[in-house]
Amino acid sequence: MKKGIYPGSFDPVTLGHLDIIMRASKLADELIVGVLVNKSKQSLFTLDERVELLKRVTKNMPNVTIKSFDGLLVDFAEEEKADFIVRGLRAVTDFEYEIQLAHTNHRMRPEVDTVFLTTTLQYSFVSSSLVREIASYGGDISAFVPECIEEDIYKKYGFNK
Repeated sequence: MKKGIYPGSFDPVTLGHLDIIMRASKLADELIVGVLVNKSKQSLFTLDERVELLKRVTKNMPNVTIKSFDGLLVDFAEEEKADFIVRGLRAVTDFEYEIQLAHTNHRMRPEVDTVFLTTTLQYSFVSSSLVREIASYGGDISAFVPECIEEDIYKKYGFNK
């Protein structure tokens, strides 16, 4: 049984994230979406809220599980007995950073591989920070996030849409 982990902060989850989740879920018998506690970032959504939003958008994916973790990804991967880590790449600049992480993770846990999935072209520019900025001004985020969470994002900024 192949088990993968797709880690991220998902603050909020975007259609780009969802695209990677759907595609990665086809590579694994079980895909764990690992929602990380990032102490260096001030999040829009709490950890519990981000987990709940992801559960909502993946509810029709039977082999996808949402879990939160704190600490090193490789330790979480070992805990979960994962075979591989999934990372999404939007641009060459992502690759430069991600390859360093992959090498470091492999050095620490050689039995856990990293699989890179490039984003679908239509989502190659979408990021959570872009969504947060647009939403903070009440702009239209419908092309960037799953419909079922749009209202949650706007509410964080005091908009009723």
